[in-house]
Amino acid sequence: MSVVIPAYNEARRIGRTLAALRDYADRTNAQWEVIVVDDGSRDGTAEAAARCATETLPVQVLRNPGNCGKGYSVRRGMLAAGAPLVLMCDADLSTPIEEVEKLQPWLAQGYGVVIGSRRLPDSVLDPPQPFLRRRLDAGFRFLRRRLLLPELQDTQCGFKLFTREAVHAVFSRQRSNGFAFDCEVLGLAGRLGYRVKEVAVRWCNDPDSRVRPVRDACAMLLSLLVIRHRLRGRGAE
Repeated sequence: MSVVIPAYNEARRIGRTLAALRDYADRTNAQWEVIVVDDGSRDGTAEAAARCATETLPVQVLRNPGNCGKGYSVRRGMLAAGAPLVLMCDADLSTPIEEVEKLQPWLAQGYGVVIGSRRLPDSVLDPPQPFLRRRLDAGFRFLRRRLLLPELQDTQCGFKLFTREAVHAVFSRQRSNGFAFDCEVLGLAGRLGYRVKEVAVRWCNDPDSRVRPVRDACAMLLSLLVIRHRLRGRGAE
């Protein structure tokens, strides 16, 4: 498995996250590569990530030419991945790496994309987001489901597993560079004929989240309109 982690000014957290990945890989005898995409960080994120590489957990660090956006970073890392399975996860590892065990079996059942979800009955939020974030998130989901992907409860959880085939088909077509890139990725997957499965996971709110609720919510809504127009204007190329 390849594990792709977009990172921006994550020097303080990236070591802890990579240590958790290494410990889990060692416990399960997993053969993984980790790709950290440094999105123009100014705090030594790339150097901190590189120091965490070990024989049992190779870490490749890709540096963007500047702060290009999460969507850009994820696309770059996913297209650089070489393993048959590719997991995208956030630098704070809000969804514990052990939750990948809930996602993997669905690939064997013919799904090309399996996404972690915080909005299903069996999802566990420990702790949940603060009240304001929950209200803004609920408003975003309400509007998003009327514009795109009405069948999905949670498109924004940063824990998604792809087959390598789906990665190359989808991310070679993805154009969104901001936080709404997940919606374009999932919309493209459906248009290209890949089945998408949503799976309940455990998720822990990190108080040091880099999301700016009001500003990012407005930008994401605008992005949704652009993505919807883009998806409607193109078939499965």
